[in-house]
Amino acid sequence: MQAADFLIEHADRVCTCAGPAPRRGAAQRDATAVEGGVVAAQEGRVVYAGPANGLHEHVQVQPGAMRIDARGCTILPGFVDPHTHVVFAGDRRDELQRRLDGASYADIAAGGGGIARTVAATRAASEDELVSLARGRLDEMLACGTTTCEAKSGYGLTTESELRQLRAIQRLNAEHAVDLVPTFLGAHAVPDDYRGRRNDYIRLVIEEMIPEVVEEALAEWCDVFCDEGAFTPEETLTILSAATAAGLKPRLHADELARSGGSEVAARVGARSADHLIFVDEAGADALAKAGVAAVLLPSAAFYLKLGRFAPARMLIARGVPVALASDVNPGGGFSPSIPFAMTLACFAMHMTLEEALVAATLNAAWSLDRADSVGSLEPGKLMDAVIVKGTLADLIRVGAPNVRMVIKRGKAVYWSQ
Repeated sequence: MQAADFLIEHADRVCTCAGPAPRRGAAQRDATAVEGGVVAAQEGRVVYAGPANGLHEHVQVQPGAMRIDARGCTILPGFVDPHTHVVFAGDRRDELQRRLDGASYADIAAGGGGIARTVAATRAASEDELVSLARGRLDEMLACGTTTCEAKSGYGLTTESELRQLRAIQRLNAEHAVDLVPTFLGAHAVPDDYRGRRNDYIRLVIEEMIPEVVEEALAEWCDVFCDEGAFTPEETLTILSAATAAGLKPRLHADELARSGGSEVAARVGARSADHLIFVDEAGADALAKAGVAAVLLPSAAFYLKLGRFAPARMLIARGVPVALASDVNPGGGFSPSIPFAMTLACFAMHMTLEEALVAATLNAAWSLDRADSVGSLEPGKLMDAVIVKGTLADLIRVGAPNVRMVIKRGKAVYWSQ
């Protein structure tokens, strides 16, 4: 018999997403729904998630336990956002207006905008400024139900400024309710000050940045932007091989702007995820499936960048690739902090079912960050991270409606709607 100091009861439904990770193929539709469910926790960890009539066989609710009445609501695992650039300085909303006037991503970059513009602002910002700016963005993400997120560097592109971004991520992880998973992305772009010297910049990433990141234990993952106009497959392989040898785990941006070969690189290096994949084809999907690489899809970025197409989620699922969803919070194309919005686009632009999208935003997303043992589902032993949605699961994708009633992190209410 387990003790419980926290209880969510009287819910219309609990979608636990419990079970082995990751979900692939037809199994990705299994959100493990329980009608009339209850979730109980002790000291921030789940001890029971299931039907109300089974609670007292397994759990002794302590006197004075926190009890939340979820009548008329659906309980979901806290959302896990596995791809964000949440730490940066500067403002590029004017570029969005230019995009709406017809300018392309390439047009804006050629005019001095895009990543280079954010790099200049981020280099000029102090660590305290980066922390303060990112804290507000994390507050927005939390209000939308995100309780764990990945956070990348990549807007410094010098050793000093990359380390500053990663130290800001480390501080935010200690201070904010959202748990952050740090990723080093020094290979986001070749900076302007290395124009014509790209091999020198790659050496800087490998010989100076990666060793210093590892020495200070500032990142768990290493990411590379492997795409047209960024890093080639050969360069990506070189950087990720060095990062892996140094103790960082590989993941990468792949096939976002063109068929870049990033999918095959992800499979070859055993990356945990390949992200974006708007131009991935069947051969790339088969390589990912065979190597056990997650496809982290970012439909909000495709939407705001006006790319004219979305990642082929149905094809990826059909070929056995575990699919996850992320927000891509960033200054240029990740304008929405909302995983529910990403889920909405996944359903209506990428043809995923609502259950597939939910699993993609919880259990599979957690697995893509090596966190499926602690978050991503509501089952005994995992963190008591949950989202209480007003109404049904379908109400979650009513864009603009105040559908998140409460967000729970480690057994404590950290956000609630008015």
